Order: sequence, then structure tokens, then C-alpha cells
Amino acid sequence: MNFREALKQGIGRLRAAGVASPVLAAELLLMHVAGASRAWLYVHIDDPLDPAAAERYFDLVGQRAAGAPTQYLTGHQEFWGLDFEVTPDVLIPRPETEHIVEVALERIGQQRSREALLVADVGTGSGCLAVALARELPQARVFATDISLAALAVARRNAERHGVAGRLLFVASDILSSFRPRSFDLVVSNPPYVGRREATSLAREIREHEPGKALFAGEEGIEVYPLLVAQAMDCLCPAGVLVVELGYGVSERVMTLLDSADWRDIGVTSDLAGIPRVLAARRV
Repeated sequence: MNFREALKQGIGRLRAAGVASPVLAAELLLMHVAGASRAWLYVHIDDPLDPAAAERYFDLVGQRAAGAPTQYLTGHQEFWGLDFEVTPDVLIPRPETEHIVEVALERIGQQRSREALLVADVGTGSGCLAVALARELPQARVFATDISLAALAVARRNAERHGVAGRLLFVASDILSSFRPRSFDLVVSNPPYVGRREATSLAREIREHEPGKALFAGEEGIEVYPLLVAQAMDCLCPAGVLVVELGYGVSERVMTLLDSADWRDIGVTSDLAGIPRVLAARRV
């Protein structure tokens, strides 16, 4: 069997199983098995495929057909132009979460060059936000927090992979409960925001394979926001910035949490689909 035939069979099996984007998934799995790029794969598409590699490939195709996300099978996902390790211990980084980085950098503005800039990434998961911000803010120190020790281990490996481990500190913490008041210039978070009553509407890949603690926030999906806003208010320095990802349809309810004299410059940024995605505010 050559690569072409393996790819053709892989696509067919994934399409028959109703997998979204079967061609892309089949390509990524074959590239992973071959340890090669897409360009290499198509240059060598008629080369023979080692039987052991073919067996491994079709095993992965079978797992993907059964619902396992491609990213967990390959162990990789791109975010902010960087390659991140992902495991079932962490959420798979999504493109829309990159808006947090964009908004955070815009809000920080001229402070970006400050040597003493302190940043907290609440619920760091894979560390994608913490690592991206550490690379964009070379003078900053970033505290990456999570209640999952397994997630913190993944985040630490990603920080080492991208050369910023020396400026990241990994802290097991429930939101910001482990930190003192007035500690940070910037707090970012992609918190759990899916309601458990919505679980059956999620894609099987998400519902059955991504970590529930990083997905669900009570029945309504907004239960984490009051604690996050309250603790961020305590932990941010004067003029410090909070940037948080929003679940679908919750922007107005979350904005009411900031309806006090403690916050100013409140704004919401929509993603490319026009959905309100990121809320930002500045501590008075």
C-alpha cells in the first residue's frame, strides 16, 4: 500500500462515520504517522507505506471515526502561530480564543515594555494564552493558574517548548484565590462557560473527550463569571485590565457584573462570526 491508497481509505472511513472535514483529518493523521509535513506527503504520495505505519494510521483513523478529536490523536494544535502540545487533560485551543491575546495587547498598550508587568492566566489549560502573552510581552512575568495539576504539567511543557518557561510560574489555584490583592496588571481567562443542560447539544468530540471541568460551569454556564470578576477586582492593580472570553449569549449578563464604580472602559469584542466573544474592562 502506498500513501495515496492509505489516504483514500482513511478519508472513506471517516466520511462513512460522519466525521467533519474527513479529508483534513485523514491528512493530519497520516502526516502524524509519517512525521512529515503536508508538502512532503504529497511529494511522496505514491511511495510505499511501511506496514507497521499503515497499521498505526488505520488505528488512529478508527479512533477518530469513534469520536476522538484529531488533536488528541496527534498531540498537537496551533494557536497564535505556535504549535502546542494537547492531551485529554486540557481543552483544545480554539481560534476564537486568540481574540483574548489581541484585546489584551491592545488594552495594555504602552505598558507592554514595562519590566515589572505582572500577568495572570486563569484556567491556563494547555498554557496557550500564557505562552502567547509571554512571547508578546518579553519583559512580563506570567502566572499560569489551574485547578488541574495534569493541565499545569502540559502548560509547563508548552512553556519549555516555546522558550518562555523562565518567565512563567505555574500555580495550582481555584481562580485567583491563591494571590494577594493588587497583584496584577493584567488578568486573562478562558473560563468554563458551557451549561450542563447544553451538554447533549455539543459535538460528540467535545462532550465525550474534552475535560468536563474546563468546559462546564453549572447548569447555566455563567456560574464562574461572578467569582472570576470579583477575584480579579481584588487582584488587579489600579488601572489593571481584565480580559475574559464569553460563552454564547451571556455577554449582557456578564457585563452587569462590572456595573459598579470599580470598573471603567468596559467593552466587548466580537469574533469573526459576529458573536460577542471577549469582554475587557479596566480596574479603577
